[in-house]
Amino acid sequence: MIENQKIRPAQVIGPLGEPLTIESLPPASTTRWVVRRKAEVVSAVNGGLLSVDEACERYGLSLEEFASWQRAVDRSGMPGLRVTRIQHYRTLYERQQKY
Repeated sequence: MIENQKIRPAQVIGPLGEPLTIESLPPASTTRWVVRRKAEVVSAVNGGLLSVDEACERYGLSLEEFASWQRAVDRSGMPGLRVTRIQHYRTLYERQQKY
């Protein structure tokens, strides 16, 4: 009997509908995080291509930072990842929770 076997997909669907593989993810040396790159990392984790720990280690992210990206995608999609619009989407989400 095989227990705790890690089976990972060879590819997952990215945020723009394209296939993502480990090789097509942003490089580990990425320092400029545009919306598309953040969304690709979140998609890779959600699809099982990377674990949260692997993504944080590979990209030098804190767990809180990655969780904020994931929350932004869940709430507002890719536009929620825009740094210039974070406050707008946060306020919008809080208003929706009240009603």
